[in-house]
Amino acid sequence: MTYKGRFIPLHPKKYKGDPTGIVYRSLWERQLFRWLDSQTFVESWSSEETVVPYRCKTDNKLHRYFVDVKMTFTDGRTFLIEVKPAKETEPPKSKGRQGKRFITEVLTYAKNISKWEAAQSYAADRGWIFEIWTEDTLRKLGIKII
Repeated sequence: MTYKGRFIPLHPKKYKGDPTGIVYRSLWERQLFRWLDSQTFVESWSSEETVVPYRCKTDNKLHRYFVDVKMTFTDGRTFLIEVKPAKETEPPKSKGRQGKRFITEVLTYAKNISKWEAAQSYAADRGWIFEIWTEDTLRKLGIKII
């Protein structure tokens, strides 16, 4: 089940963009937004405000990738973060699977790889860091997973 809603920050001045239009697309994103809003070492953050152009491996066309989160720490480091379940960061397991669902998973994974490679390059060009955060990453940061 997908969860979506509006996030209202307690510290709207930290948000770079329109703080009245913040949308989370999963409970993990909502929890991450709460964490970003509350951490004193987070100078600023935004959600889906950074757009990375990429060429998708599945259709060889140009697309736009709206990165889940951009955050800048008080020490000057900037991160682009994609929030994904760990199982979606690995190639789909075939184990004799064929059919429509497996093909969809393979195409989605290829599209994600295209996005992530472009985001890695985009971030590196700016001296930033691109990371994919899974439920394991969130737990390690002390972010409660619902």
